[in-house]
Amino acid sequence: MIYVTQSFEFSASHRLHSPRLSESENFTVFGKCANPSGHGHNYVLEVAVGGEPDAHGRIVELARLDRAVRERVIDAFDHKHLNLDCPEFAALNPTVENIARVIWDKLDGALPATLHKVRLYETPKTFAEYAGKGV
Repeated sequence: MIYVTQSFEFSASHRLHSPRLSESENFTVFGKCANPSGHGHNYVLEVAVGGEPDAHGRIVELARLDRAVRERVIDAFDHKHLNLDCPEFAALNPTVENIARVIWDKLDGALPATLHKVRLYETPKTFAEYAGKGV
């Protein structure tokens, strides 16, 4: 199997917070990420798909992959406050791990090739990677 990865960028804000914790405990657990007004990131999303090359030597038409990711993820999250503007995070803490899993769920079965994994960079040194359940 051969894998092709495409990168995307989006900017979003969020607040890391657990309603089960006090404000003080939230700041202890999440640090400045628990700021009640939220904070932002310039995310980099890598989407990897896999398959066998067709007669033309490709596993996916990149324009179709690009369009699918933009319609399902980028348009939904770019320049949004994830906690407030995105129903996926109404009851789910938008940690980088949870965002990566939500992105997987939005893309799995909706791409013109088999989704292999998603990698989401929150900062240049922090990322989460998800490859589906049971992987």
